[in-house]
Amino acid sequence: MATRKPSPAELYGLKPLYKVSELPGILPFSRSRVYELVRAGRIRTVTEHSVRLVPASAIVEYIELLEREAEAA
Repeated sequence: MATRKPSPAELYGLKPLYKVSELPGILPFSRSRVYELVRAGRIRTVTEHSVRLVPASAIVEYIELLEREAEAA
């Protein structure tokens, strides 16, 4: 029986969705910097019933983006 490979979000121990205001507790940025990143489209969000949420996959995508940018520099 094949074992399922955990997703990157599972490896980081992330829950499925976060409020934008929760990200400063996860990422090493201030609240204002997190909102700047969201406004700039660097961190993807979704909206449900007028609540803006950040999927765990978007956090992983942002980390991977930073890694790609570091490699390119």
